[in-house]
This record gives sequence, structure tokens and C-alpha cells, in this order.
Amino acid sequence: MASSPFSTNGAAKAGNATALPINEIPKSWTFTSKLPPDSIFPTPAASHKTPRDQILPRQVRDALFTWVRPMHVEKPELLAVSPAAMRDLGIAEGDEESEDFVNTVAGNKLQGWDEEKQEGGYPWAQCYGGFQFGQWAGQLGDGRAISLFETTNPSTGIRYELQLKGAGLTPYSRFADGKAVLRSSIREFIVSEALNALGIPTTRALSLTLLPEVKVRRETTEPGAIVARFAQSWLRIGNFDILRARGDRDLIRKLATYVAEDVFGGWETLPARLEDPDKPKESAPSTRGIPADTIEGPSESAENRFTRLYREIVRRNALTVAKWQAYGFMNGVLNTDNTSLFGLSIDFGPFAFMDNFDPTYTPNHDDAMLRYNYKNQPSIIWWNLVRLGESLGELIGAGSQVDDPKFVEDGVKEEEADGIIARAEKVIMQVGEEYKAVFLGEYKKLMTARLGLKSQKDSDFDELFSEVLDTMESLELDFNLFFRRLSLVKVDELETEEARRDRAAVFFYSDGVTGPGGEAEGRKRVGEWLDKWRQRILEDWGDGKTVSDEQDRERMRAMKKVNPNFVPRSWILDEIIQKVEKEGDRDILHRVMHMALHPFEESWAGHTFDGKVYKGDVDEETRWTTDVPRFGRALQCSCSS
Repeated sequence: MASSPFSTNGAAKAGNATALPINEIPKSWTFTSKLPPDSIFPTPAASHKTPRDQILPRQVRDALFTWVRPMHVEKPELLAVSPAAMRDLGIAEGDEESEDFVNTVAGNKLQGWDEEKQEGGYPWAQCYGGFQFGQWAGQLGDGRAISLFETTNPSTGIRYELQLKGAGLTPYSRFADGKAVLRSSIREFIVSEALNALGIPTTRALSLTLLPEVKVRRETTEPGAIVARFAQSWLRIGNFDILRARGDRDLIRKLATYVAEDVFGGWETLPARLEDPDKPKESAPSTRGIPADTIEGPSESAENRFTRLYREIVRRNALTVAKWQAYGFMNGVLNTDNTSLFGLSIDFGPFAFMDNFDPTYTPNHDDAMLRYNYKNQPSIIWWNLVRLGESLGELIGAGSQVDDPKFVEDGVKEEEADGIIARAEKVIMQVGEEYKAVFLGEYKKLMTARLGLKSQKDSDFDELFSEVLDTMESLELDFNLFFRRLSLVKVDELETEEARRDRAAVFFYSDGVTGPGGEAEGRKRVGEWLDKWRQRILEDWGDGKTVSDEQDRERMRAMKKVNPNFVPRSWILDEIIQKVEKEGDRDILHRVMHMALHPFEESWAGHTFDGKVYKGDVDEETRWTTDVPRFGRALQCSCSS
């Protein structure tokens, strides 16, 4: 078989001996086997025999999902795959050329379903609700996303759930059409893999498929598309929101148990109580391995297994939002239905990477109140996690009585309510302190690495981190370009005040410096910061006074490994969308995916990756990794996708 046009010249690691065609990878349907389905379609066969155009939006109660198959599409065209995703799913290289692969990721082939016997594994859509822009929005759910199956890669043991976005109407589509436009699908396909390559927890993207026969009405009529995406879990805070709103105690407990046992791998994997939950920074790291029925801590703040589950979800999200802040990524719509229980970046609408640094920037032009701007992301994620705490509040507040048969069956007695509420509030407040500690610890670690330091000092936060961000904001310096260009600065270039002011120019956009005092003041301010940074580098890598050439080269190499040369900025994505949609260019998707999967390289075209020379486009790479054009800075887009 000829080399696939969708392979990114060796981006996938060689030697995945267990890789199989998509027809043969192991498949499971654990989610649907352990949780209750929509009673209108109590079995897959009941859904399958229903004409597809009769499965329409409605309220779904007492269920966590509905069995529903993707809509059939004509002439699907596979535009691109991610070789890294193929590898991580255990799908053989070249299988993307097969008809079965294309039909699976377009929704035309149902893997695991026996058409003759009308039985087997079957696709489904989740039921959830959510708070949108701080207001309760009622039932939401997978309105255009349909999960196909779970698959566990034998090489890694990691289980993923494969899902199609843009696959047609479900009971959760509300007033929408269940479709996705090519424009937003390109954006999600690229950013999912880019975030993963940066080390940021995220849902992933396997493939991008154009639906030439599907026209989608948004502001204008646009071509339709499907992204085949995957994640360890697609569950979100909104799954609990809807159950709490409906007072469904039994399903809250059932879903929480499923998350702990089947998503996280067992109750014993969850974090033990901290030595002092009121002072998490002063406590030793949590141990694991606590038996499910163990109660920890004094009665007024006793932690049972559901508290440990809550803390695990909180900790995961704290780590992820710290990575967003350190790399200047904004989701744009951090509603509770867009906040992952697994701690993943999820549901990509009006997202963006920061251009010139502005802490109040939001990429969402519908966010007039700036609720989801860059600086608000950590507090918004905590706001969402408090909503989760409220959903789990009865289980958290029950403390040692959580498995008492009368409590399980009947709930909270009136005379016990005050104590349960007080305990839940106490625990949630303590977990809030843990959230702050985990967030700040991860953020400081990442910023320390991005600045090329091996150790942290208390003074670094104010003198280096805060000061450089204030300088970037004042002078409108580019966030990610600053760190990448700092990676190229040699310490011996900064020995005098004049040298530092001269070197400061490398951080400015070529079209000039903004801010009070113009370029002269800008050079002075950046030069003063470079002096402080130089002193810390000398302490960390040298003897406090000097650093050897080899030590400085090692420091520069370390910085290049954490400071990307390429991130998929909004203006770049707009250019790609234009070329794919209007000009029929397919190769550009191949090139951008290669760069997204290798973001830390100095250059790509003409270099060897896994034994193969990558052709690339030098001029394109240069444009995409240097100054952001003035017209392309701080762009905004809508939620319409």
C-alpha cells in the first residue's frame, strides 16, 4: 500500500507492534453497560428500529444517556488524521486509507453492532445540564456529539472513548441541528492535538472529515464536517448539575461511583486526607491507597470516599488551568458543561492562545462581561467546582454515615440537615484552599521552567513572574514569543546596562513599541527585568557570578523544550480555514498538524523526523512563528459552530 497522504512523515513513533486496523482494535461499551439509559429507548434495538429522522430533541429524565446512531452521510471525504492520535489509539498506520476507517469516522459504519441479530455495542449521546455564563441553562447534553465505543490500547493500557462531533440530531440538540461546520471542526482538530503536544491535559482528535453533501446554516451557509475525537472520559460537571437540579439522589451516587471505579480506576487511587486541610501548602503530598470505606479526619470535617473523589476532580482541574495560564491558552466558554471531571481541556469553541499579553482578553466576542477572560480562568474553574461540590454535597456532608442504609434509602433527616450542611461547607472550603495550593504550585513550576530556572525562590513570583507579565502588558509584548526568544538569549549578552537595553529589542514587534515612553522606555524596562533574570540564571546555572558557555547552552536547550516555537494562533487558523474551505487545499492540514505535534522544534522543513525527511514549507513556517500581523492580534470569534 502506498504511503498515506494523511501521515505526518513520522510524527507517530515507530514500533507500535500492536497497532491494528480500526475494525480490529479492542472495543467496549462500559459506560452504557453500567449506567441507566433513556427509557424511551431501553435497548439499542429500540433506538435502531426508530427512523433516524424521528429521534428528535426532548427532555430526558432518569437517565445518563440515550442510544442514538450517527446520521448517514453521503460521499464523506477524509481530510486529515493525527498520526499521534492513531498511535495512541493503537490504530495501524495506513488504515486511514481503508473504506472501513473512513466510514467509521464519518458515522456510516457501526462498529460492534450486529445488524442481523439487532444486538451488540451501540452509539450513545450523554445527558447533562449546565450553568452557562453563571446562569442555570437546564438540560443540555450531547446535542451533536455521539460516542461510538471505548477502546483500550494494549500497549499503554489507557482506555479512550471515541466520539463523533457533528454527527446529527440527538434528544439533546435543543433548537440546533446536530451538525458542525468545517470552520470550527478544523479549529478543534488542530488545537486538540496541539495542546496534547504541549503537555496540557486535553481531549484529542483522530480525524477531520468533510461532508460535501451537508450544508449547515449559521450566519451563512457553510460546509459540514465531523471531527472524530477521543478522551479518557467525556463526563463533565454538567452531568452532575442536571441530576442535582432534578433531585435525583440515586443517580448522583451511582454516577459518582462510576467515575471513581471506572474512570479513575478505583476508590483506592484517590488522594488521602491532607495532614492539615486548612493549610495544604504546609502539608505533605497526599498519599493514595485508602480503602473505600475508610473515614478520615475529625467528625466536623470527616472525609469519606466521595470527598476524596471530589478532591481528585478539583486537583486535576487545578493542574490543567495552571497549564492554561502558563501557556496563555483560553477556552473562551468555561461553562460547567465545558468543565471536565477528568481535568481535560474540553469543547473547543471560541478558544485562543494569547498574542500580545492582555490579562483581560477573551477570545469570545459574545462574552461582553469578560467573564471568561484570561485572568478569570482560575477563579471561574473554582466557581464551577463549587457547583460540583453542591451536587455532591449530601454525600460529602454525610461523613461517616454515607453508607448507612437509612441515609442511602431515605436521604437526610430534618434533624441531621444542619450538621450535614455544615460539614459539607467546611470540607468544600478546605478543598478550595487545596485548589489554590495545587494551582499555584503547578503554575510556579511551569513559569520557573519557562524562564530557564532550575529552582524556585519566594522572590521569583514578584520580581520575575509578575514583573515580566506587567511589562508585557504595558508594552504589548507577545506572550509566547517572549519566552521563546528569551530561550535564545545568551547570558554573556546581558553583562552591561547598554547591552541589556540593546538586546531588549528582540522582544518587540517589528512594527514598534506601544506604551508610555515609546521604544526608549520599553528598552529600559525590559533591560531592567533582564538584569534580574540574569542574576537568577547565574545563581541557578553558575556560581552566582559567572556561568560557563556549556552551562548556558544547556540552559537554552532546556528552555527550548518547554517554550514552543509554534502554537496555533487564531490568525493562523483563519488562514488555514480559508485555504481549505475556499481554495481546496488539503496539504496545509498535513503541515499544520506536523508543526502542532512538534511545537518545540527550531524549524521543520528539510529536517528528519523518525527517519524520514519532512518536506514542509519554509516560508509558511517562518510566517507562523514570527511576529503576529497587526490585523491578526487578539482576534475574537463567536460560539457559532
